[in-house]
Amino acid sequence: MQKMGENGAAKYNQRPTFTPMEVSVELSHGNQLQGLGKCYDDDGRLKRSGTFWTASAHIVTAVIGSGVLSLAWAIAQLGWVAGPVVMLLFSFVTYYTSTLLADCYRSGDPDTGKRNYNYMDAVHAYLGGLKVKLCGCIQYANLFGVAVGYTIAASISMMAIRRSNCFHEKGHKNPCHTSSNPYMIMFGVVEIFLSQIPDFDQIWWLSIVAAVMSFTYSSIGLALGIVQAIDNKGFKGSLTGISIGVISPTQKIWRSLQAFGDIAFAYSFSLVLIEIQDTIKSPPPSEAKVMKKASLLSIIVTTLFYMLCGCMGYAAFGDKAPGNLLTGFGFYNPYWLLDIANAAIVVHLVGAYQVFSQPLFAFIEKWALKTWPDATFISKEIAVPLTPTKRYKLSLFRLVWRSAFVVLTTVISMLLPFFNDVVGLLGALGFWPLTVYFPVEMYIVQKRIPRWSTRWVCLQMLSSACLVITVAAVIGSVAGIVTDLKVYRPFKTSY
Repeated sequence: MQKMGENGAAKYNQRPTFTPMEVSVELSHGNQLQGLGKCYDDDGRLKRSGTFWTASAHIVTAVIGSGVLSLAWAIAQLGWVAGPVVMLLFSFVTYYTSTLLADCYRSGDPDTGKRNYNYMDAVHAYLGGLKVKLCGCIQYANLFGVAVGYTIAASISMMAIRRSNCFHEKGHKNPCHTSSNPYMIMFGVVEIFLSQIPDFDQIWWLSIVAAVMSFTYSSIGLALGIVQAIDNKGFKGSLTGISIGVISPTQKIWRSLQAFGDIAFAYSFSLVLIEIQDTIKSPPPSEAKVMKKASLLSIIVTTLFYMLCGCMGYAAFGDKAPGNLLTGFGFYNPYWLLDIANAAIVVHLVGAYQVFSQPLFAFIEKWALKTWPDATFISKEIAVPLTPTKRYKLSLFRLVWRSAFVVLTTVISMLLPFFNDVVGLLGALGFWPLTVYFPVEMYIVQKRIPRWSTRWVCLQMLSSACLVITVAAVIGSVAGIVTDLKVYRPFKTSY
């Protein structure tokens, strides 16, 4: 059954599969497959071409997302002491567990062991049983949720461009209300087209563009925060964050918990780490070594940006830091620079949507092909000429299913357009199970760490502490969403 599933995935990816034995036999006869060994990896798939830099671009695209824009608000809830400390702790935990997860890409030998093509394959290889289904449900539900969150964030940035120009023309006192629905639909239409890119390793160029855009808007947010702090002639904020009195004690608790979720979401990339690692070319060096270096560089760079953007945003606005630094209109001028920053956010989210959605696309299509291998609608591809020498293989199933997926995420986004609360909930739900629990459990099995040994106890303590944080962040984010729903009218509320 497993072999059938892998062959189905290969067929879907237009990657003809040969076993290493078949390749060696054909080469020994000197037939038409002469030289095939140079074109295929040890698992019989087309050679992967990913490098340290492309892996880093994928990670940066996944990590430096819209979450960076909520960090000033998150630090405002926690204060100058707890805010940066929590951010550093999340970065350390994310990097450490990503190194554990990177070692799980191959079962056994890190250079020649059996490849695990995705997160679920790795869990199946090391843990098996019910945990595989549990992992799949959590991972793919989170990927779906991220697609919803990114649709919301993109529409907010597009609205911000419209409102920024309106404020410039009519003054800051004009409400300049606008609906997010048309912008979500525009974003969805673009994603319908891009979702037809067949495979994860074919979107490397989109990840590089998105990574450049993420640095662009993060840098603009940082620069505006510095300028605002200079204008204020000092840093705003306090050691403990927004004080009780300005908000109620209950609100202080809920907001602080939600801030944990926002920071967790800002470091969320473990759910696509194995898929990114599967794009890296074969050893030497091993894919795990390349992935660990890419993770280290990416997390150092993103943490530096996060600290600067979050802290400078808090320094500029103090307790009044907006939920979204570039769209909450803490800044009004220069309006054209805000427009550039928000346009960069939209372009970045276009790419990030695909980085998170492609693993889900691949899973559903692999499952469908395995379940109905003789269905023409699922397996048939139509060659569409793009140029005199290039053809695009159009799959009707891929066209229909992926388009339906984008439409569904768009409709849900229109129903729940709450940026901060949705971001916090997504970050909380995915952090412990995907970033901590499964990597720790697989590492314990892989290294055969004895139960109740010092290392085993330390790993379990780390996992337990992160579980407590996750539960608290979920409670805070749900409370925020409930509060928003009291005054929200679906498809009618404008900003």
